[in-house]
Amino acid sequence: MEPAAADVHCFHLYKQSLVLGWGREVPEVNEAAAALDRTFQALADPHRRAILSSVRNQRCAVGEIAAALGLSQQIVSHHLKVLHAAGLVTGSRSGTRHLFAVRVEGLAVGKGFFDDFWPERLSALKRAAESSAGSSDG
Repeated sequence: MEPAAADVHCFHLYKQSLVLGWGREVPEVNEAAAALDRTFQALADPHRRAILSSVRNQRCAVGEIAAALGLSQQIVSHHLKVLHAAGLVTGSRSGTRHLFAVRVEGLAVGKGFFDDFWPERLSALKRAAESSAGSSDG
């Protein structure tokens, strides 16, 4: 199986694992899966990742983001709507300006997914390092 096909296969297995019992889906699990899907779909676009980087440390208006990234305000607005729907940014009004900032809680959805992989990977790395150190001592 090619790497891309293996990734798709693993993703489908993950989705299947969310269906329990006699094909009944568990609402809490489905909400979590939907939130994860929205997060990854939003982050799949390079413009949206650049926008997130732009609002990482400070609240910015659409025009400021557009100017910094060399994009039109319409394109930035579109991408901000997608990021907002995924829960990755928040917007607030300051006078007549609508300012956007990263919503850390939204990023936690993706982080939580990847955190599940770290313990086993770190254990494997530790075993490999110990094995390597043991073989070089002899």
